Amino acid sequence: MIYLKTEEEIEKVRAASDLVSRTLGEVAKWIAPGVTTQKLDTIAREFICDNGGSPACLGYHGFPGTLCIEVNETVVHGFPSNYALREGDIVGTDCVVELNGYNGDSCYTFAVGEVDPKTLRLLEVTKESLYKGIAAAKAGKRIGDISNAVQTFCEKAGYSVVREMCGHGIGRSMHESPEVPNYGRRGIGPLLKPNMTICIEPMINLGSKNIVIERDGWQCRTKDRKPSAHFEHTILITEHEPEILTTFKYIEEALGISPEGAPVAEE
Repeated sequence: MIYLKTEEEIEKVRAASDLVSRTLGEVAKWIAPGVTTQKLDTIAREFICDNGGSPACLGYHGFPGTLCIEVNETVVHGFPSNYALREGDIVGTDCVVELNGYNGDSCYTFAVGEVDPKTLRLLEVTKESLYKGIAAAKAGKRIGDISNAVQTFCEKAGYSVVREMCGHGIGRSMHESPEVPNYGRRGIGPLLKPNMTICIEPMINLGSKNIVIERDGWQCRTKDRKPSAHFEHTILITEHEPEILTTFKYIEEALGISPEGAPVAEE
């Protein structure tokens, strides 16, 4: 069942989406060599709780963290730990916030210090593919149009698309129908209708698309151990253009970059 949201529900998803965006903006301030992923998780949890929200991932089917931590070859669902970030790492921070009974979901993959140019390019393409998918998310089109936009853009750039993990609807639950894959054919899948709230989240690999799920049943990495990148927005389908409910602006402000990637001018 795909739930179309009322205006009141949309405002609640919007508020939760703003809080998760601000949370990742706070996390961004701490991304540096030597910082443990557990420290990042603690910062996120405290920020969410201090602002009236709940960390939706914490305890979800036994998940041990506020953030899904994705270092280097980890695709999704990595556990916070005592691992200290190193120069040249990349780290994805996937976060879901519940606020007043509704959820917002976002992910950003950070470069830690000086990162290999090939890996930086993976981050750039994956982030851009997110916006390609969002641009295709128009009322009257279908989920497959989003999927195909992401897939064709990434594969044309020489990267592979994870098949087993996908985006999803969001609202009262962090995972609702429909599923939003990052690969597929145009014109297939559920019809996009105004007042749908969905999460689009490309998970793109530098090497093979094949993944391995660890024995804990959660942590997922690339089979060839090459880097994987992950970016995510919560969006609203409208009568016109899709509306992005989450934002990376707080992250960009923390990192000192403009939305176009240029340095922020000094006052």
